Amino acid sequence: MTRDLRLAPVTADNIEAAIAVKVRPDQERFVSPVVRSLAEAYVHPTTAWPRLVLDGDRPVGFLMAFLDIDWDGEGVDFRSGLWRLNVASDAQGRGVGRFAVESVATEIRHRGGTKMYVTWEPGEDGPEGFYRRLGFRLTGEKSEGETVGVLDLTPVPS
Repeated sequence: MTRDLRLAPVTADNIEAAIAVKVRPDQERFVSPVVRSLAEAYVHPTTAWPRLVLDGDRPVGFLMAFLDIDWDGEGVDFRSGLWRLNVASDAQGRGVGRFAVESVATEIRHRGGTKMYVTWEPGEDGPEGFYRRLGFRLTGEKSEGETVGVLDLTPVPS
């Protein structure tokens, strides 16, 4: 288990380190490369929340949350959740992914959210088991061909 995990905003000083985060080759079909996520964050600056996951000063992952997006484009259903998660191949199995998910959940709670959504590409050896072990349940929805999961969040004590 990694002990010194923290999040850092992606900046000019660490963008190359963020882009260098690579998942295992057999996982590449399940997640977009970090550079694509950063491009999407650039064009969605009000809803994208990209962060580099560091173990001390070493980059071990990248996450991007979506915050208060208009889910169906009708101005009624606004959702927040995990948009992307890339854990460096040599850092997997050490709690980095769990830390990333918990960090997004904390951010959503602080913003008043009570649910956290995630989507994943279905397939053998895909991330569904990971998300289900963390408590996400299937919604029965698809988003651009991906499975949608939701996690109920306990409110932040006042």
